[in-house]
Amino acid sequence: GLVGLVAWAAGVWWFLAHRGVVRQLGLGVAVLAPAAVLVLFTQDGLWRTALAACLCWAAALACARGALRLSPADPPGPARAAPRPKRPVLIMNPRSGGGKVSRFGLVERAEALGARVILLDPSAPADVAALARRAVDEGADLLGVAGGDGTQALVAAVAAEHGLPFLVVSAGTRNHFAMDLGLDRSDPARCLDALSDGEELRVDLGDVAGRAFVNTVSFGVYADVVQRPEYRDDKAGTALNLMPDLLADEGVRRLDARIDGAALAPQQALLVSNNPYASPDDLGDSARRPRLDSGELGVLGVRVQSAAQAADLAVRGSQSPCLTVATAQRVEVASDADEIPVAVDGEALRMPVPVVCGLRPGALRVLVPRDRPGALAPVPVLDWRRLAGLALGRTAPQPERGARA
Repeated sequence: GLVGLVAWAAGVWWFLAHRGVVRQLGLGVAVLAPAAVLVLFTQDGLWRTALAACLCWAAALACARGALRLSPADPPGPARAAPRPKRPVLIMNPRSGGGKVSRFGLVERAEALGARVILLDPSAPADVAALARRAVDEGADLLGVAGGDGTQALVAAVAAEHGLPFLVVSAGTRNHFAMDLGLDRSDPARCLDALSDGEELRVDLGDVAGRAFVNTVSFGVYADVVQRPEYRDDKAGTALNLMPDLLADEGVRRLDARIDGAALAPQQALLVSNNPYASPDDLGDSARRPRLDSGELGVLGVRVQSAAQAADLAVRGSQSPCLTVATAQRVEVASDADEIPVAVDGEALRMPVPVVCGLRPGALRVLVPRDRPGALAPVPVLDWRRLAGLALGRTAPQPERGARA
């Protein structure tokens, strides 16, 4: 089973990092390796034993994660009662999230609650930050956005600059910021309840080269992919076509980074987040940040240069030396080029080097509904050393700030 897992990881690496015959071979290995393991277990009459072992292992992992749940002694900052805004202004993108603004009747709902709505014209790109500043000059006492995280960040920066509360309406595609605030992503209209019955949270706001971000800043592989014009229409195909150049090309440009002054080895990809994610092993759409007010950046760096390293990363996850996991107050990214591609909350940009990421602790006042689903408890990292300490009846030390998780 372990050999099959390693072979699968190697096949995936060959599939991503090469083209032509090698890519086809990698796909074959990735498909056939687990199938071969199942066949061998069946032929040897061990499939029941293997199934029972898998079920026991799953139960053991569930118990381990339950024992390692984040301590409730370090909760996010409390929400405070907030007065009802008198002149709220909401900026809405009708194309965001596949048309959620129209589908959920957000304009009508917001206007019924006394808000002024600025509806963006999809055919005429607008300066969203300029619209927000104009609304402030005209007397707005709250700024809000129904749109993606990139648009949220632009308006949030204006709200923080003027000390105004900010309203998040989960009308984007993924709505990571809304999810970590505990908002309902399935029904963005519920976010508007904050206008009549809301409370205020103080959260941090990320800063990259003077530009605000609410979720993440990506450098390297992902940032290179999103720069391509065809990425919007064919995300998977564009990424697959570029991966060999980004992962295996000897001439590919690596990232030089410093975390709070300490240098990292050159990385292929670097992710800087506004507050750390709960588990570096899970950074998909369900990835969670347990807090948005810790005053720290999360840092994840990836350096994979061979099939063996890819297998190690697949098997060991966050415990692999191919993955750097840290927290920081300041991250500086440099390169031998004058400027590098950067993805800020999923938006493709190019920035002159060095690119400096920082944090504005407690800079953003977020108005949220009093009645909201709430963020689910995040899945903790499987720290085996800490787990062994708990099993032996002693408390294992927590990872130091800035160290590997």
